[in-house]
Amino acid sequence: MAVISRSDIDFLLHDWLDAGRLAQLPRFAGQDREDWGRYLDLAHAMAEREFLPCWKTSDRQEPWMENGEVRVEPALAAAVRLWLEAGLHLADVAPEEGGMGLPFTVATAGMAGLMAANVAGSAFVMLSCANARLICAFGTPAQVAAFARPQHAGRALGTMCLSEPEAGSSLGDITTRARAAGRDDLGARYRISGAKMWISAGDQDITGQIVHLVLAKVVREDGTLPEGSRGISLFMVPKILPDGSRNDISVTGLNHKMGYRGTPNCAMAFGEREGATGWLVGQEGQGLAQMFQMMNEARINVGLSGAAMACRGHFLSTAYACERRQGRAQGRKGQGRPVPIVAHPDIRRMLLAQRAIAEGALALCLKSAMLADLSHAAQTQAERDSAAEMLALLTPVTKSWPSEQGLAALSMGIQIHGGYGYTRDFDLEQLYRDSRLNPIHEGTTGIQALDLLGRKVLGDGGAAFGRFLALVRREAKGEGFAEEAATLSRTADALEELVARLAGWPAERALGNATGFLEAFGHFVLGWVWLSMARAAARTGPAALAEAKGWTCRYFFAAEMPRIPAMMALLTGAPDLTSAAPETLFAG
Repeated sequence: MAVISRSDIDFLLHDWLDAGRLAQLPRFAGQDREDWGRYLDLAHAMAEREFLPCWKTSDRQEPWMENGEVRVEPALAAAVRLWLEAGLHLADVAPEEGGMGLPFTVATAGMAGLMAANVAGSAFVMLSCANARLICAFGTPAQVAAFARPQHAGRALGTMCLSEPEAGSSLGDITTRARAAGRDDLGARYRISGAKMWISAGDQDITGQIVHLVLAKVVREDGTLPEGSRGISLFMVPKILPDGSRNDISVTGLNHKMGYRGTPNCAMAFGEREGATGWLVGQEGQGLAQMFQMMNEARINVGLSGAAMACRGHFLSTAYACERRQGRAQGRKGQGRPVPIVAHPDIRRMLLAQRAIAEGALALCLKSAMLADLSHAAQTQAERDSAAEMLALLTPVTKSWPSEQGLAALSMGIQIHGGYGYTRDFDLEQLYRDSRLNPIHEGTTGIQALDLLGRKVLGDGGAAFGRFLALVRREAKGEGFAEEAATLSRTADALEELVARLAGWPAERALGNATGFLEAFGHFVLGWVWLSMARAAARTGPAALAEAKGWTCRYFFAAEMPRIPAMMALLTGAPDLTSAAPETLFAG
């Protein structure tokens, strides 16, 4: 059973993004569409053949502790091993590191199929790919050989260990300690001690080795820790040390989750005895900046998982609506046989809304992945800088919009299924539970909003934001869908006017309703995406594709774009309302 539309992915890659131009860059020279197609064929086939069958079983049989070790549902563990043995995790790894060297854009399209089939299974792969990439970027050759290459070879998986029980997302408040313990062939060695929380894949029995990337603060001579995020350093802390002995790491408990259950989520203790051994990545105090490379990649992947599950939910909802017969067509009460529910206008409304969200979110994620490729591989520095700037601006949207709107699409899928959608016999309820994590992990929606408005928009006086609006306005002048293009341009004017006002406010006032700005800007970005896709489909279509994209674009502009002023209402009409509300309203 297909879980995501390969034809839509081909349209997005080749007709909309024109990904073939990546093959003209030196980094991807010699590759072509057929190479990419073979990878996508294998990745999607393995997702459907190996990961989909254990999606429900790994939800029912959560990871468990046995003799101090975490066990993963056996069929899921076997599926992850097969993915690693096939080398599919090496899609965008450099050839000199044993990888295929494909664009991140193509690897992302492959990962979409895996996420649609079994998002919990995809987490093992996604985290490890990002972990190894960070080590290759910042580690020494000896560290790459010891900690990244075993992941490339499929003998190890990786994690990132950021949060703590009391610090949560406030990483400047972490208290995990690192004490210098000399040097060896792997660099500066430290003893790590502290507790970490919410660590996905923190322990598992899929691979014998696990490489943890751990944020900690180096203890000063007086025994204190530096305050704030500038004192954070990054350490490679393996489960098994180079001499074959166990490191001082333990799992103190498993978190029992609403969804995403196949991935163990661990509370972990480092250094309960003499201290866990870890090696510094780069220099002291650089940890958060280094980790943001991994976190930003993870944020694109979180958005991708929301898009992928929304796509699968739309598939299931469409099939059900065409098969399920109930009621009669409007004006024909009591006449004839019951009709498929897809004949009812409200079902069509929900199906159109699902499609607008799912396909739009997938397009946004692939657009962001292509910007990531261009930010590293474009031929001129100006092109690389331009792509990096747009990627930075769009990353909070790429993470949050598919996460939040994907949930809305899955909720509509449950509604289309009626009472059946609320049962475990149908897939929508588990897709919804799995997807509910997305607005939370890798930076909540509120954190993404502060990042977007505080750093990406106002941080440079609105310069990058202004350049993006100028790009949107230029593209809106293209041919076709004139009414939608005019709406997009008017919305750009409204956002520009709002940002100019916010720039004159104190930061705390401007950021007090940042989530509303993120929601509004996200809808604006998706309007830009849908207009561009509809025009591309009209140019290159087959007719059925052009019709589908065109109607969905019209729906988005008719039903979704008018919601933007309401999303901005607190900012434009009552910016001090929530901050001025008395604390007594919120007393427990």
